[in-house]
Amino acid sequence: QVQLVESGGGLVQAGGSLRLSCAASRSIYGISAMGWYRQAPGKQRELAAQMMGGGIINYADSVKGRFTISRDNAKNTVYLQMSSLAPEDTAVYYCNAGIEDPLGRRYDYWGQGTQVTVSS
Repeated sequence: QVQLVESGGGLVQAGGSLRLSCAASRSIYGISAMGWYRQAPGKQRELAAQMMGGGIINYADSVKGRFTISRDNAKNTVYLQMSSLAPEDTAVYYCNAGIEDPLGRRYDYWGQGTQVTVSS
């Protein structure tokens, strides 16, 4: 198991930047999938960025070139650097950790979310 706590959200003007942090309660070394999802009002939660095993990184098309996901295993923290923010990026951003057991079953853990609001 792992507990995740996000921080860094807030109100920013269009074109601005924010960096989100996700602090884990235990070592994230070996957690194969860690990422950021977001949920805008009235919409389903969607993947924004994800780091997989083997160094594979996935971004939603809508954030490619603007968002960068990274991790610091020594600090048990995952980051999401967001730049050139637009009003459509307004959402609650959730940190996710996907942990597989020895049988290959995946268990997902979520943080409580952090609000990002981009004003036009």
